[in-house]
Amino acid sequence: MKYLSIAIVFALACAGLGFLALPGRTASNSVPHTGSAQTVADNAAQKFEQGRHIFRFDTFGDEAFWGDSLRLHEAIEGSKLGGVGAGVSPNTALSVGLKVDVDALPASLVEELKNGQVDLDDPAVTLSLLQLNSVIGVKGFFKPDGTLKSVGIQCALCHSTVNNSLAPGIGHRLDGWANRDLNVGQIIALAPNLQPFADLLGVDQATVRSVLQSWGPGHFDAELALDGKAFRPDGKTSAVLIPPAFGLAGVNLHTWTGWGSVTYWNAFVANLEMHGKGNFFDPRLDNADQFPIAAKAGFGHVTNSIDLITPKLAALHFYQLALPAPKPPAGSFDAQAAKRGEKIFNGTAKCASCHVTPLYTEPGWNLHTPSEVCVDSFQADRSPDRRYRTSPLGGLWTHTKGGFYHDGRFGTLLDVVNHYDSCFSLGLAGQEKADLVEFLKSIPGTHTN
Repeated sequence: MKYLSIAIVFALACAGLGFLALPGRTASNSVPHTGSAQTVADNAAQKFEQGRHIFRFDTFGDEAFWGDSLRLHEAIEGSKLGGVGAGVSPNTALSVGLKVDVDALPASLVEELKNGQVDLDDPAVTLSLLQLNSVIGVKGFFKPDGTLKSVGIQCALCHSTVNNSLAPGIGHRLDGWANRDLNVGQIIALAPNLQPFADLLGVDQATVRSVLQSWGPGHFDAELALDGKAFRPDGKTSAVLIPPAFGLAGVNLHTWTGWGSVTYWNAFVANLEMHGKGNFFDPRLDNADQFPIAAKAGFGHVTNSIDLITPKLAALHFYQLALPAPKPPAGSFDAQAAKRGEKIFNGTAKCASCHVTPLYTEPGWNLHTPSEVCVDSFQADRSPDRRYRTSPLGGLWTHTKGGFYHDGRFGTLLDVVNHYDSCFSLGLAGQEKADLVEFLKSIPGTHTN
């Protein structure tokens, strides 16, 4: 009876609470039902739109660095328009890999471009394209008289390209694709004032320009400002290939050597590489032996009273995770060979032991020591974990330019297959290697599993 009485009291209490929860009885019914399908859908749509806008158009206030400090806008204008030097014409901009969003152009200008009626050797046209917000990844800030007062960069600069629908370098945006045409170093080297970099690295401006110009198309060195290692022991540039930013949903560590998650890297780049105004914390950069420049500069403890980065990280992350790895065009691979190659991928070649489908990387901590993948440790040693990431394989066909691996050391997919065949003593036959290459070209696609 004792336990029955307790149960009755509990039931009555619950009933009382239920009575109090009836409409009009309490304010509890005003608490939003955050788990409802519509609320979730609305939040997803809002985050997607916000994230896309941030990815494409937000500078995070970095114009204070690229324009106000480095004066890059003056090099874009040229002396005839109030800047310095010859200026950057559209043809020059296209030659260093900058892209133009055709959807941002008025129909009249599109027709003029089609008919060859636009002087693409005139820097004034570049300013017009900037005013139209059509140069992907670059934002111009203008004075009332139409001349540039500053310039900033955006995420899309390195991680978007175009489909060349109008002309080479001019077309519809392809967000998340690695811009392997982009010569980041050459663009930065145009800046009239590289003293901020020179002061940071402890060298003169001429040396900074020499290093920047050594990078080449599709390469960027995010660690240069951390450790000052401009060249590998073999004399080649330390800059690595720009990776794609699509197909990252479910992928843990980001970049060639890990470092952190997608959103970690967004914060790292926005603060330390783009030079936006935000807050960033990573005490690993206090390690003066591994990161002497970063430790001295306090890059692991960045603070700004006005934070233009942190409030945008969630939406930016959401948008990037929504970007799928693009399917290969029809006819770009041998479908029958790809089916045979898939069996080799999952079997004899043992690729799937690390590139676990459908993520094509390890679900979890996706890093390996250099010796495990039979490569030197130079680039790995520039990261906190001193390891290389198992890169996702989706959309490999979109970034064949520049080669494979972090530094492009393997020119073709067959070179990659040959490397692992030797590394793991697989003993693959020539036809097996060819079939495996066709499968790699087909990811993601429709296969037997």
